Amino acid sequence: MAQKKQFTVPVRMPEELLRKLMLLCEKEGRSLNNEINMLARNAVAYHERARGGLDPRAAAAVDLSEYENTEE
Repeated sequence: MAQKKQFTVPVRMPEELLRKLMLLCEKEGRSLNNEINMLARNAVAYHERARGGLDPRAAAAVDLSEYENTEE
């Protein structure tokens, strides 16, 4: 099975928020990366339920080259 393409997205956040997020990760038994991915999936799902689906063609057209991993 082919592996999904991965991207690196640096995120800036206040120290207090990061500390609380790390506590949440510990309580939920997730890594920071997995927790952020879950929160992002939930945000997209909420938006699509509340306001309708996002256009897959528009999503496919978004330029991700800035975030592409070149070291794989």
